[in-house]
Amino acid sequence: MSDVLAAAVSWFGVRVALLDARSERAFHLGRPPPNMSLDALPNEWTVWNEEPEGRVILTYRPDVFDADAFPAACLPTIYVTNGSRNARPGAGQLQTDEWHTTLFAEPEIELATKQLDSRAAAIEAAVDIAERFADGEVDYRGSYQVPREAYFEKLDELTGQSE
Repeated sequence: MSDVLAAAVSWFGVRVALLDARSERAFHLGRPPPNMSLDALPNEWTVWNEEPEGRVILTYRPDVFDADAFPAACLPTIYVTNGSRNARPGAGQLQTDEWHTTLFAEPEIELATKQLDSRAAAIEAAVDIAERFADGEVDYRGSYQVPREAYFEKLDELTGQSE
């Protein structure tokens, strides 16, 4: 009972919220906290977009990899989606029963991908991939046919990697 710090009453009915004293985040009774696993995202990663019960887009250091310092395509990004992986136009708009977590160095440069059964599992995989990337455990050089040396050097610096 000591963790219960507040109860909230809304205009449309009663919503009881628990406030966890350690994290100071409100959790609504009756369903699990939404996307709690994104709380474990490394500081270098930003939640760029999150649709309720839908896709999530995470970006790595958008403060560094902006369109001024690097080409616009050079922004490491993780997508969590249940859209079709077919290459035909519009296929990504079709929802499927499987979820995909994919790390891109650029829109056409895929570094890691996982196929999962649920959104929650896909978000957990996204956090894992983000941690591995931030710790320098993902090889981005091997995915390029034509290297972008300045981009690689900055990624090396930020992730602690060396050639």
